[in-house]
Amino acid sequence: MQAFKRGEVLVERLGAVVRQGQPLNHLYTVLEGVLIRYRELDDGRRQIVNFMFPGDLIGLQGAFDEAPTHSVEALLPARLCVFDQSGFAELIGTHPRLGYDLTWLAAKEETALEEHIVALGRRSAKERVTYLAVWLLDRAIGVGMVDKDNRLALPIKQAQIADMLGLSLVHTNRTIKSLARNGLVEWKPGEICVADLDAASEYAQFDRHVGQRRPFI
Repeated sequence: MQAFKRGEVLVERLGAVVRQGQPLNHLYTVLEGVLIRYRELDDGRRQIVNFMFPGDLIGLQGAFDEAPTHSVEALLPARLCVFDQSGFAELIGTHPRLGYDLTWLAAKEETALEEHIVALGRRSAKERVTYLAVWLLDRAIGVGMVDKDNRLALPIKQAQIADMLGLSLVHTNRTIKSLARNGLVEWKPGEICVADLDAASEYAQFDRHVGQRRPFI
């Protein structure tokens, strides 16, 4: 990996790593920070499709000579490891175990996207917001970003929650207030707290993957 690596790059909060439709010559892995992946329509509306944490891979589409169909920007200041897209096939051919790890990461992202689709199509507004909070906490716990009180420092705006969950901004605001009154999710500017993750995941009908180890490339 050190031979394939071309360096590291720091990305400021809200800085762009990938632009939808623009050619991409590099692959990245997230070393630090949190990023969002989203699709944007011609009129400016957007759908956040996933959040990216340390260990996640950015730019896999570029490895197959395709322009990305999404954009990626930093939600928290990020540090990324940079790889040349042109050497991807040779790397996998030389190191089959690495190919397995990349396939595992891609499969897990597909599973996450399935959950996001279920949230959009079948969960109520309260279940959607609760699910998203639990999912984010679970991902953050896996990389040591959550404190002992299940608090995650993450500056997600209500507009971004709405963009992820297909809700209006007004509905999102009301839902967040209702969940706080019920003691399920406390979602403040810059912080998420889910005091009882088991109760919240049961409410959202979301199966947590506790203790699951992810490859870190």
